[in-house]
Amino acid sequence: MKQLEDIHRQAIEYTKMKIYEDIDYYLGANEQMLSFSQYIKDRAPFLAQVWQNVWSNKATNKLSRFHKKEYLKKKNYVIEDMNKKTLNQAFRNEVIEFRPLNVNSLLHSIFADQPEKWAKRYVYARDRYLQEEKERQIKQERYAYQEFLCEEAEQWLSKNSENLFLALRHKLALKLETDLANRVKYHETESRYLEEPLVEVGPFNVDDYPRVEDFFEEFTGNLHKVMIKNKWYFEYETYYFEYEQMVGETLHTLIQQALLLHLGQGHIDKYQSLFQHSLTGEKLLDLIDWEDLIPNALGRIMEDYVKDLLKIANENFDLEEQRSLYEIQVKERKMKRKQEERERRQKEEQQQKMLNDIFGSAYESRKNIYQKFVLHIGETNTGKTFQALEKMKAAPSGLYLAPLRLLALEVYEKLNNEGTPCSLKTGEEERETSGATHLACTVEMFYEKDDYDVIVIDESQMISDKDRGYAWFKAITKANAREVHIIASKNAEAMLLQLIGDSNVEIHRYKREAPLEVDSEEFTLKNVKEGDALICFSRKRVLETASMLQRKGHQVSMIYGSMPPETRKKQVNRFTAGQSDVIVSTDAIGMGLNLPIRRIVFLETEKFDGTKRRTLTSQEVKQIAGRAGRKGIYPVGRVAFFDRIKLMSSLLSQVDAPIESFAIAPTSAIFDRFLSYYRDLGKFFELWDLFESPKGTKKATLSEERELYELVRGTEIEARMPLKDLYSFLHLPFSKKEADLIRQWEQAMYSIIDHEELPEPRLRNRNLEDLEYSYKAIGLHLLFLYKLGQHTEAIYWERVRDDISNHVFERLDDDIANMKKTCKRCGKSLAWDHAFNICDDCHKNQPSRRRRYYKR
Repeated sequence: MKQLEDIHRQAIEYTKMKIYEDIDYYLGANEQMLSFSQYIKDRAPFLAQVWQNVWSNKATNKLSRFHKKEYLKKKNYVIEDMNKKTLNQAFRNEVIEFRPLNVNSLLHSIFADQPEKWAKRYVYARDRYLQEEKERQIKQERYAYQEFLCEEAEQWLSKNSENLFLALRHKLALKLETDLANRVKYHETESRYLEEPLVEVGPFNVDDYPRVEDFFEEFTGNLHKVMIKNKWYFEYETYYFEYEQMVGETLHTLIQQALLLHLGQGHIDKYQSLFQHSLTGEKLLDLIDWEDLIPNALGRIMEDYVKDLLKIANENFDLEEQRSLYEIQVKERKMKRKQEERERRQKEEQQQKMLNDIFGSAYESRKNIYQKFVLHIGETNTGKTFQALEKMKAAPSGLYLAPLRLLALEVYEKLNNEGTPCSLKTGEEERETSGATHLACTVEMFYEKDDYDVIVIDESQMISDKDRGYAWFKAITKANAREVHIIASKNAEAMLLQLIGDSNVEIHRYKREAPLEVDSEEFTLKNVKEGDALICFSRKRVLETASMLQRKGHQVSMIYGSMPPETRKKQVNRFTAGQSDVIVSTDAIGMGLNLPIRRIVFLETEKFDGTKRRTLTSQEVKQIAGRAGRKGIYPVGRVAFFDRIKLMSSLLSQVDAPIESFAIAPTSAIFDRFLSYYRDLGKFFELWDLFESPKGTKKATLSEERELYELVRGTEIEARMPLKDLYSFLHLPFSKKEADLIRQWEQAMYSIIDHEELPEPRLRNRNLEDLEYSYKAIGLHLLFLYKLGQHTEAIYWERVRDDISNHVFERLDDDIANMKKTCKRCGKSLAWDHAFNICDDCHKNQPSRRRRYYKR
């Protein structure tokens, strides 16, 4: 086997090398030459093992697995099921007998009869040993001297670090004086966004920078290279980085010079003699951890007052004078910091006192033992609202607070039809009924100073809603009535009991009379039946689904969020009257609409919540599914899902976690108290941010109000309009995400301060979207009219809005009859059950999107 022969020759040569190394070490360590026979005797164990070790290792490691198997086959081994470890062990055991090398014979052939050759080897080994010993000694001397230098440098650095800092401080003071005098200030910008060019402001004003750290936040005008996620990027450089670099460079130079001077010429010469090259400051710095001084020194400089540094910049550097001056400045700084801290605490205490005075007890629980609260707790579609309204009807006066304008309108009509005169107030609509002592309104229209015998607050679990929850909080805690009926889901019970405190409480719990059952099979559109309500989560999907069902012979009603309430009511009436057999809706169906629904069908199990698409929550599934079943019509409410049946079923049966927090927002009383301190609306938003909401509450962000305020901040509107009026106009309930409506709001505000008539809303009617926008535009116009007391004008625009609502109702049928599903890119017709809004060809051809950064 040629490969094994080659390895064998290499092993022999390597064994000879190891033996010679052993001989050289054995002979060289002794001042007198030891005999060859003595070597053989003393090193017998090594000589006996050296060949076996070298040969078995080289043969096992260098020969391929294939050749090992071939070798073992010749030795009659069965190798089919042999693993690697067993194979190597077997090969090692067998190959050790392959042409063994007799080491003793080899050595005797070389040295036994040739004593002069052994003596010559001794001379070589001894010279080599003595040379290595000399080199080891020199290394030890060098190491010891290097340790001395390191210790000496560390001790010097420890003793003189303060002197170094004072010298550094003086140099930085000179640079700071130059920078403040000769360089320019730039407008603030996000330092990473290089696409925003820096804009010069002008020269620096020293008074703008009490401390050096304040100045370090300014931009130098240069670019700075930073590493983010293992890649280099450029951003605008601040003075912090420029001064950090200077601190490092200055300390680097100062320490080198001072250390060489400290050690003196004697040590420099000794280093030259030992190492055969010059001792430099750079080599000394490599011996010590001087870099730790950089962040420490930079931190101390940042704490300095700018004016203190400018004071020492005007003086020549003298170490003792600088030390004395620095000690004085540090003492003054500590005193000043203490004074600043006292002033800061005093300011915080005054501010906290003001916040307590403004917000005070506005969010405390109720403690009225003379008021009765009746809680109606239960699932959707269990008769809670009906029972509460019956109590209100029987009372001399009553107020119903609804989560939606449509529900307020429904209760208004119900009470009037049943002989209880009732008025309506929803912000954009007011209807006075002669002799009425009852009022139906949206929860945001609640006015705490009005007195009633019975108040009904519907869907009170919405107290946890981050945008609207504060309206329920205000209604529950400020309700001025002999008896207050609160309607809510089970998970809100504990929170409501906490809010109403020590009042007289009566609790009614409701259970469904029509149980819910989940279909075991995934739903398909082929299985649509009379009484089904199909749920999806976008207006577009509602219209597409309705169009498809209508083409298949179904009569369809529709409900979605932006649909005018009057149109929605007509659609509901069609379904209730049997004029349509199927209803397609968004989750708007889940609140307050009691319909004869046989089965709720979820066509989607995810929804876009304004930020991202997410799976429906348990509460959302139950709120919508609870609309299935109707006593006397459908004794069992059925629920079906297009997919993910197991997950959705578990959500439907899941016990909801109790509501642990509720939303709060500023009340009119709070704003009145604020006005006794400030006349600046921007300051009000600032104080709202500073106010720490009580435990168990979450503050409303007021983001929409802030955005509107930024439109008028610093304009004639803010200057000429009473602050309380301006604040109330910011809270008008309209869609603040639509640019045209915001523009209409702004135009109306200018007309108010100019004492002109409100501009008429722009009406559009090209398509269904235009009609729905026009409805909202008139709604905003009506909000202004009612706010300004122009009721006669409002009556006209209510009629116009009714006409638009009728037009929307008619247009819906026409649009869904002619609707086609097309690719939004190429216009190609798509199948109704196509899952996406672009065709397959457009999807394949769309360019890949990659995030781009400016990098180098």
